Amino acid sequence: QSGQNTKIVEQVVRELTKVGEGQRQGADVATQLQRLQDTLKNTKQRGMLGEYSLKVILDNYFPHNYESQYEFKDGKKVDFVLRVKEKLIPIDSKFSLDNYQRLLEAENDQERSKYESAFKADLKARIDETAQYIKPDEGTMDFAFMFIPAEAIYYDLLVNRVGAVKSNTKDLIQYAMSERKVAIVSPSSFLAYLQTIIEGLRAMQIEESTKQIIKRVEGLRG
Repeated sequence: QSGQNTKIVEQVVRELTKVGEGQRQGADVATQLQRLQDTLKNTKQRGMLGEYSLKVILDNYFPHNYESQYEFKDGKKVDFVLRVKEKLIPIDSKFSLDNYQRLLEAENDQERSKYESAFKADLKARIDETAQYIKPDEGTMDFAFMFIPAEAIYYDLLVNRVGAVKSNTKDLIQYAMSERKVAIVSPSSFLAYLQTIIEGLRAMQIEESTKQIIKRVEGLRG
């Protein structure tokens, strides 16, 4: 009986040790989440996080075709440019989170309406900032990408009257594309755009090869 009791005590101790380890791991995760939350509260660090996530995507798809912190003649710097043939595609990361967070935490319709308007004003300002990097006279395409690293914010832009934003935000996307030539993308949708660019590059290469073949055939005929 004493031996059985000893075994039971040992099992209980082992289980308690596992529980203690689980609690410690849970505390570590909570600490890491708190650090991430503190990071997102800082505007500069939040911007760096957005740029980093964009860099990871470009590293995976165009490791040798992009340049970071590209400077134009007027001294303005865009986060990234993607080189396609002799042209540049400006890509800027924007993370307008402050008023969106306030919108999520709004306690009544008056506050919600106030922060919705502020959030839309923030995004419009970011669109206008991104449009400044469209400089065809300096070799850029006639459009630019505005990268939003937060899928939730991007989703609220796309889906009208669903999610945190209850007012119409589709007009912002139309304004960006039709008036400012800015394509708003998220991490998931940006990959789709990149795939389109890759296919376009392949088509351009095929077209160029076809031209060279035609020239050589003409020379051979001569």
